[in-house]
Amino acid sequence: MKNSIDISNSAFKSSETQAAEVLAAKLDTDGIVMLPNLVSPETLKQMQRAFDTRLRRVRWNNFEGYQRTEQFRHMVEDVLLLDQGFVDVGIHPLLKKVLDSYLGSEYALTEAKGWKSLPTKRDFHGWHGDAWYEQSQTSNIPREVKLAMYLTDVRSGAFNFIRGSHRQQHPRPVRNNEVERFTDEDVVEMTGSAGTAFLFDTSGVHRQGVPMLEERKAIFYNYHDPKVPLQQEDITYYRYHPLLLNAAFLGNLD
Repeated sequence: MKNSIDISNSAFKSSETQAAEVLAAKLDTDGIVMLPNLVSPETLKQMQRAFDTRLRRVRWNNFEGYQRTEQFRHMVEDVLLLDQGFVDVGIHPLLKKVLDSYLGSEYALTEAKGWKSLPTKRDFHGWHGDAWYEQSQTSNIPREVKLAMYLTDVRSGAFNFIRGSHRQQHPRPVRNNEVERFTDEDVVEMTGSAGTAFLFDTSGVHRQGVPMLEERKAIFYNYHDPKVPLQQEDITYYRYHPLLLNAAFLGNLD
């Protein structure tokens, strides 16, 4: 499998608007697109340090920490509380222009969380599209995009995405034998160094790659129209709760 998502450097030498148009077109065609660096090396270090503080212990009572909802992943909720960098990434001007082009004007940042994935050879988070809306109440496929950014170098267990599989069906779990018809060239493997960021349409078929030979830390931000009716499971678990922000980071939100 190869990571063949490339954007010409010339695009980023032109205006931000032109660069956003190139990126949005790639997202529309392939369902996934690599972004240029969104943060400076120093900001990335601050984000890594802040994220690691939540991984010291399990969240309990009023002690902050990580949640262990799966055997091989530790989840960190509400990363916008941790450091200014997490806020700045979510509202980066280039990112917003790409999202405006792909999602239109009726969208919001609805979720901001991260994971530490543990080394394993098990395929515990297999192929799927992200189910989130009430499928019985719509005949179309509402658009949802996630921003992913690695906080560690990722050489194994990278995010995998089947190019062009987005907006083809309502999101659901996908069996391995269903993807056998695709070739290695159809599968984008997003290896990269810490700070690597990309956008993907969550209706596309994707998974966490296997094996995972090293710990992987990554954040995922979710963007969709908050007026779209949610599936009952997400309502029950209060998944898309109002985002929590640190008041100290609010200065750059205007």
